[in-house]
Amino acid sequence: MRWYVVCCQTRQEARADLNLRRQGFESWLPRLRQTRRHARRIDNVLVPLFPGYLFVSLDLDQQPWRSINGTFGVRRLLCENERPAPLVQGFIDTLRETVDEDGLVAVPKDDFKCGDQVRLIAGPFADMVGTLARLTDKDRVAVLLNVLGREVQALVSRRVLVSAG
Repeated sequence: MRWYVVCCQTRQEARADLNLRRQGFESWLPRLRQTRRHARRIDNVLVPLFPGYLFVSLDLDQQPWRSINGTFGVRRLLCENERPAPLVQGFIDTLRETVDEDGLVAVPKDDFKCGDQVRLIAGPFADMVGTLARLTDKDRVAVLLNVLGREVQALVSRRVLVSAG
């Protein structure tokens, strides 16, 4: 049994997951809790970790995997040369290690504050150390970097930052 990726129709991940389970497939839709603000209300909602995708465990020689493409909520099973493309061994196991007691993927909290020294770990400014200037939206931050003797502000994803201190 290997894990494969299923591409779902827009906002139909839960429907696809339910219908795949009804057909006897082992599927997994990793979710996380997210705070949503709308019309002066704040709600905690469950959202897919990978919007538009879920995972299914298959034995290609024993299971009728072509029926997955006809399942309600499914757009297609991701294939390579007309055969489903398996995920890297251990990817799902590693991802499942991050699941908490509620079955949700636990996202590590970053405790960055303005003025903190941070190191960029990816992108064009990888390995540079800078000062966190401001927190912009939910995923971006402004970092002041010393580039060619000048202080330059760069907007980067929070995911590429680690504490430099």
